[in-house]
Amino acid sequence: MGRRKKTLHDYAAEFSELAVKRQRPEGGGGGGGGGEAAVESLWCSSCQLPLRVRRDRILEHLASGRHYRNRRLARQRTPLLLSAGPDISLPLQLDAPSLVSQPPLVLATTTAGGPSLLPGAVSSTTTADQAPSTSAFTVLRTRITPAPAERSNRSPAVLQARDSAVLGRCGAGGVCLALFGTELSDKALFQSLIEENGCCLLYIVEDQLHEVERAFSAEFLASTRVLRQQDADIVLNDQRVSGVIISSPPEEASETVIDALRAGKGVFCERLPSFDKQTAEACFDEANRCGRPLVCGFYKRFDPALQFLCKTVRGCQSLGRIHRIATTSSVYPAASLGFLKTSGGIFYNAAVHDIDIVGLLLGESAPDTVFSLGHAFCTDMACLQDADTVAVSMKFPSGAIVTLDISQHCTKSCDQRLEVHGSQGTLRVDNQNPLGITEHGTSVSICTQTQADRYREAHRGLFRHFLRTLKGKEPPAITKEQFLWAIQVAAAAEQSWRNGSAVDLRNETIDLAVIKTEIM
Repeated sequence: MGRRKKTLHDYAAEFSELAVKRQRPEGGGGGGGGGEAAVESLWCSSCQLPLRVRRDRILEHLASGRHYRNRRLARQRTPLLLSAGPDISLPLQLDAPSLVSQPPLVLATTTAGGPSLLPGAVSSTTTADQAPSTSAFTVLRTRITPAPAERSNRSPAVLQARDSAVLGRCGAGGVCLALFGTELSDKALFQSLIEENGCCLLYIVEDQLHEVERAFSAEFLASTRVLRQQDADIVLNDQRVSGVIISSPPEEASETVIDALRAGKGVFCERLPSFDKQTAEACFDEANRCGRPLVCGFYKRFDPALQFLCKTVRGCQSLGRIHRIATTSSVYPAASLGFLKTSGGIFYNAAVHDIDIVGLLLGESAPDTVFSLGHAFCTDMACLQDADTVAVSMKFPSGAIVTLDISQHCTKSCDQRLEVHGSQGTLRVDNQNPLGITEHGTSVSICTQTQADRYREAHRGLFRHFLRTLKGKEPPAITKEQFLWAIQVAAAAEQSWRNGSAVDLRNETIDLAVIKTEIM
């Protein structure tokens, strides 16, 4: 007889910090019929996050710095009783801000022989000049931000210079931001941060200093402090920071998203908050609970040409009933192997953006049927068990047929086109060559255009949208339902490619966690 498969309750019994949570699924999906039974999932009690039912993932999460911090903060919500002598007991209430605002306490011996609590000598990590510097990877730069009382004892010239730099970048009514991760960030995002006058980048959280130096000039970093990931608490506890940009891999981003939301920060997740539907849903639910915006990086819907197309198709109804949509998306230059290892593959890195646009054009959440074909022409992609060229066909409830042609083998210039065929005509968004010249069969590209160049305005529009959400001027354009449907369709497309058969979304439940596990 084989070994019994471990259940969720077995994992909860083995790890004291895990628990089984019962949730009733939201209505409106699938062919479930009447009332659906509650679904059980494994959650971390300290982080309030759903976990994958894999032992290696559980151990990795429990050993992470974020879990340790959340567990520590949960314990510190209750008063601690410190003994300060034989007849004295001092109740000390600790909260999250006190971690960075209170000077350390040391146990000293009084002349009467009894111990007493005295303010300890501030270590070199807190007495160092706190002016921002790109050399933040030294011990003096990456520890504790001084409390307001301590800042008042600093040199007025130093504080005035720092505040002037911040205010000069932000301007009146500006927004102070922090950036988590730079290695996977799009160059268009860096350009938006540099060019936008209404914001100031106070912090960059990145363990690899060379990535920061590659992304930003020393002049831009004059008013920016660089921290290691282990010191992320400094950012989350800084009340000046109202927004956080997260460019971490989706596998890691969800924890930072929830930590930032709970710290009262708005969040712009440049990639995806998570591949897993439950985890992504938890991120949006946390944003709703905290009353802070969560903006996802579906940048194509902010491209001026595609925005105009959507308004024309949906608003004016000039094409009549939509019969067919065809998209071509060839990326140039090809993404690095390191990026592809953590981006989730071609379906989550590229196809999901076209899936989002198609949903906007049709006004329909998801197709009835999805079928995919794909191949890895690149040896490295084959080793990753991923494809670099795919064709995805979908049929929607309205009868519209959609074809996505996606490739990461464009060798001369990016190829980005979209056609909408309706009962009364056709509209097409063609490649936007700055020279206005169309090439056919030329051996050398006349004007090479990268993916970042083609969608520069889209990234800028998305970034400005995030700034407006921070100021309360508009809600996030990408809703929870839209995002969840997009990743569910991407998961169905990947499942179809791997299984070699069509996926019927009307009758099948797509397990996103299982699909992503297969390619890791």
